[in-house]
This record gives sequence, structure tokens and C-alpha cells, in this order.
Amino acid sequence: MIRYWQLIRRNPEFTKLWLSQVISLTGDWFSTVVLSTLVAAYTQGSGLAVSLYLMARFLPPLLVSPFAGVLVDRFNRKQLLIWSNLLRALIVPLFLLVTGPEHLWIIYAVTIAQFTLSAIFEPGQSAIIPALTDPDDLVEANTLVSVTWSVMLALGAVLGGVFAYIFGTQAALIADALTFAIAAGLIFWIDYQPELARKLRKELEIEPKEEEDTSFMEGIRYVLRTPQMLAALFVKFGGSVGNVDTLVTIVATQIFIMGNDGEVSLSLLYSAFGLGAFIGPMLTNRFNDGSVQQMRRLIIIGFASMVGAWLLWGVSSVFFMVIFAVFIRGLGGSINWTYSVIIIQKTAPDAKLGRMFALDFAGFQIATVISTLVHGWLVDQVPLEQLHWIILGTGVVAIVPLVVWIWIVKRLETQESSPAALEPSGA
Repeated sequence: MIRYWQLIRRNPEFTKLWLSQVISLTGDWFSTVVLSTLVAAYTQGSGLAVSLYLMARFLPPLLVSPFAGVLVDRFNRKQLLIWSNLLRALIVPLFLLVTGPEHLWIIYAVTIAQFTLSAIFEPGQSAIIPALTDPDDLVEANTLVSVTWSVMLALGAVLGGVFAYIFGTQAALIADALTFAIAAGLIFWIDYQPELARKLRKELEIEPKEEEDTSFMEGIRYVLRTPQMLAALFVKFGGSVGNVDTLVTIVATQIFIMGNDGEVSLSLLYSAFGLGAFIGPMLTNRFNDGSVQQMRRLIIIGFASMVGAWLLWGVSSVFFMVIFAVFIRGLGGSINWTYSVIIIQKTAPDAKLGRMFALDFAGFQIATVISTLVHGWLVDQVPLEQLHWIILGTGVVAIVPLVVWIWIVKRLETQESSPAALEPSGA
């Protein structure tokens, strides 16, 4: 923990960004718990309805990502972060119009608008971090961002469930809107100088000397001619084959019901996921020397953990064991998420970071959307007592990306013994 305290002290501009993340994520999980339980309650636990709500969160970033990446690379990243937060602060209060099942469409519509803006914020935040952080602190900075998401999931989900239970859903939604506004204010005070960041990366020979083509298709061409980047973009896609959200919501609101509509049990499951996500990269960082090669190897642990988590969950019949399985699933996913982000930051030019992270999040969203739809459809086809077969089947499918990643790592390490074979042409 001393290293992270030193990181915060040495990088004051990054610290402002980090604090804005802490504040906005707290409110974010307030609304996630509230809206998930509302959708389940209004539809009598329909798996398809829950999946459609999750689709409203995941599909807009998938569709917007190509444009978001270009925006992040063409315009001031700080301003994009501020405006995406301010607009979300104005959009979230529209959830207050929902007072019954007949207003379910409002939840879907407002969620689409909110996460369209998130599609700009997420790649923008990842792309701006190298400009706010000393190069030697990049691993710790991204680990802190990742574990902060995890901690705020663990704390925010519990606080959100309890807060909504005590003060009501409207108060939780208002709190979420206020956190976005406060986060925008913190980002406003960041001293962001992109020209200095690119000068530093040129000195490190990461940044090209010539003018950059900022078109989306150039980003695609760069990925296709750079095997290391293509591999990094596979990680979040492969790790999202088997998204947890639909199954966690159904289990919490239909099987292990705690609270009025299961909001307490849902909070506990999300908190377990967040705690696992917090611990994951903290554990593996003990073996991380900061090299891309070592982080690729550690990602194998992440994929293996996710497979084990699904299989354990599938054979668990008590709530405690389900919580533990979700904890392991969060642990593995966080390892992969953290290290794939750092690999992209270490290998892509600053002028391409926006498009690389947009493509990265798009791959994550594609796998998540497919997984969410399949899970929602399957939940409506089988009795609740047969739900474990869906979970076990997901674990079997998750073996595929694990095997693919092991093959990718071996292939890249073989090729990297001949550096010319991996040199992107015209980068």
C-alpha cells in the first residue's frame, strides 16, 4: 500500500482523476442495484427482461465505440471527460419518472443514453492516464484504477442496497446524479498537457515522429499489422465469454432473496465480485516485473480462475459457496482487465490510444452482449432448479478462450525472439 500512497503523492493530476472515479463509481453502483431489482420486480423475474436492461448498458458502447475512439484521439480528452460526466448528471434524474411496470421503457431508454456517454468516457479515461502519470508508475496507476473500481463495487453495491432499502430508490438515483457532477468538477481542475505527453512518448520511441492519421480505419489497419495489439484486444473479449450480470441478478432476486426484492442479496454478490476484483491484481503484482511478456503470462492465471469460478458456481447449492465462486470470477476478470489495459498503454502510440481502447471496449461489449442474450434466453427456457446447468455450461465454454490465450502467448513469445517479425510496418 505504501507504493500506492507514493504514487498518489508523486502524480497529483492523476490523483484528481482517481478521486473523480471514486466518487462517480459510488453513485454508479447505487443506481445499478436499484434498477436491476426494479426490472426483475416489474417483470416477475423474467430473464429476458433483465438481459434487455443489461443490453441497454452494453450495446450502446459497442455501437458508439468507433466514433468514440476517433473523438478521443482528435479532441481534448479532458474536455470530453468533463462533458460526458456533466451530461450523465443531467440524464440520470430521468429515472425518477419510473413509478411502475408501465414505465419500464423509460429505464431502457435512459440507460441507453447514459451508457452512450460512458462509451466516450471509458476510452478517454484510459487514454489520458499516461499523460498524467510518470512512466515508471504506469503499472501501479492502472492497478489502482482497477482495484478502485473493484472496491467501489464491493462497497458501493452494499451501500447502494442498504441506502435504497432505508431511503428509497429515488434517493439512490439522486445520489448517483450528484456524484457525476462532483466528478466533473474534479476533472476540471486537472492540469492536462497532451503535447508534453506525446513528446515524452516520442523520446521513449513509442510515438511516431510524423503526423498521425486519426481515422478509424487507420486504427483498424494498425491493429491488423501489429500482432501484440491484436492479442491485447482479445483479452477482454475472451474474458467476457460468460458475463455474470444476468445470472447474478436472477440468482439474487429469484433464488436467494434477501431484502424487499432481493436488493440485499444482489448487493452481496456484486460486493463479492468487487472484492475478488480488488484482490486479483494485488496478488499477481507480486510476480509482475512490468514487462509485457510477464503480464501476458499472468493473464493465463486470470482466464484459469474464471473457468474454475464458473464450475464451482455450477455445483454450489448454498449462498455462501455462490458468493465465493463470484469472488473468484471477479478475481480472474480483474487480473485480465488490468494487465490488458497496461499492455495497450505500453505498446500503442498516444495518438492511437483512444481508438485502441475504443476497439478494446467494443470487443468486451460484443462478447458481453452475446453472453447476456444467450443467458437471458436460457433462463426463460429452464426451471430455476435447473439453473446450475446453464452455469456449468458457461464454465465449459470459458475453457475455449483460456486455451486460445495460452496458444497466443506461446506464439508471440516464439515470434518475439525475432523482433523483425513483429515490427508494425508504417506505424
